[in-house]
Amino acid sequence: MAPQNIKTAGPAEAAEQGVPTLSVVVPMFNEEEVLPILFERLEQILESLGESYEIVCVNDGSTDRTAELLRAAHCRNNRIKVLNFSRNFGKEVALTAGLDMTSGKAVVPIDADLQDPPELIEAFLQKWREGFDVVYGVRRHRDTDTAMKRWSALKFYKVINRLSGVPIPANTGDFRLMDRRVVKAVGELREQNRFMKGLFAWVGFRHAEIPYDRPERVAGKTKFNYWRLWNFALDGITGFSTVPLRIAGYIGMLTALAAVIYGVFLILRTLIHGVDVPGYASLMVAVLLIGGLQLVVLGIIGEYLGRLYEEARKRPLYVVESSLGIALEEEVSR
Repeated sequence: MAPQNIKTAGPAEAAEQGVPTLSVVVPMFNEEEVLPILFERLEQILESLGESYEIVCVNDGSTDRTAELLRAAHCRNNRIKVLNFSRNFGKEVALTAGLDMTSGKAVVPIDADLQDPPELIEAFLQKWREGFDVVYGVRRHRDTDTAMKRWSALKFYKVINRLSGVPIPANTGDFRLMDRRVVKAVGELREQNRFMKGLFAWVGFRHAEIPYDRPERVAGKTKFNYWRLWNFALDGITGFSTVPLRIAGYIGMLTALAAVIYGVFLILRTLIHGVDVPGYASLMVAVLLIGGLQLVVLGIIGEYLGRLYEEARKRPLYVVESSLGIALEEEVSR
């Protein structure tokens, strides 16, 4: 049977099944080394909270034993629910799918590598009970990252917060607690190129922050290289700001103005001094400069046009191959 695009059961069905207080969402890709440690630590902490819970694991097309280990975990604890993608769709989409599948009153996305310490969930819940809709963790430092990654992250947050009308907290990841109504609002945003930190910030609501120290991965290797981080940053900027298009327009106007001024200068010089055959070098510099600027501007426009093309196709965000413990039904593509 062909895999279908899916959605969760409706609110009435969820009420019949019993709604947990807390849903934890764990996107993962090739995490076989860390899974035993993750579940041992996460389940112990969730049990100690004394709240009903579910753990929604999204297997983003893993090629190792991740699916097998998730199946075993579900058989051992039916509160561990599993969604297996038909292929790798990327972390942002996997996180979206996990949020789609939750039913808890509060939802906490967390990384499988345990760099997001699950011990912080108790503090998140306390802030949530005080009335905050979103409680996010803020890294005190980034000592576990390379110097290049720390520098690029610092510059990225500065750039995007200057360009975007929606402030995105620096040194925050996806690790946060969200009230059900926040999750519902984020679920209404179905754009193809997803920058979840920006979407979380865009929906607003009352928020609080909790600083924490981010440890190193307990096992395995990061799946993010610098090329993927660059594309991730590009998605964030183009998804939340049209300022690059405006800058491209300004560059075009300034270049045209400079060309007009230079043209007037050439005409006056020719009238005064006559035809000056030498000038090949200056001509080539002008042509190459203007041509280069045109290509840059076309490239910026192309980035936005490509995203419009992605949205116009209206493909589903993800395709599910199988699931464990999650009630699914067919859904018309949105």
